[in-house]
Amino acid sequence: MTSRDRAILLITLLLITAIIAFDLVTDSGEGVALWHLLAEGTAGLLGLGGVFYVLKDMFRLKKHLHHEREISAGLKQESEEWRNRSKTYLDGLSEAIDQQLTAWHLTPAEREVAFLLLKGMSLKEIAVIRDTAEKTARVQSMSIYAKAGLSGRSELAAFFLEDLLPATGMSVNKDADQPPSA
Repeated sequence: MTSRDRAILLITLLLITAIIAFDLVTDSGEGVALWHLLAEGTAGLLGLGGVFYVLKDMFRLKKHLHHEREISAGLKQESEEWRNRSKTYLDGLSEAIDQQLTAWHLTPAEREVAFLLLKGMSLKEIAVIRDTAEKTARVQSMSIYAKAGLSGRSELAAFFLEDLLPATGMSVNKDADQPPSA
């Protein structure tokens, strides 16, 4: 239910409750039967209960949204702090990657495609960013792999990123059928 839907429901319930309350006042002055007043009173109380239920839900959602915004702001701040702490290292890594791409004799266009591949972009996304055809991005990526002596995107990423991951506690058993050696 959207905020607009909740507002419409709240207004509708308030109007129903107000109309029933007005009707109860006029009916009681006219000497209407007690069972009729009780039935209308019950309907009015149900309408009023609905108003409180919708209001409670709206306040709960507002509190939840506020909490989520705080979490989001904290994550954004944490991300910025990490980037600031790591800027020197990231700049050095970018420079080292560019030097390796140059050593592989990649053209400037191929180097740009290689960086976009390392960022995890699809060939379609690369084509859009570079304003070229997807086929062009595919041909350039294949040229990158050939010049680097790599088989594909995974090996390209591993070439630069493999040594960045900690080895401690992350041992990989290459032969899954064999138990780890003691």
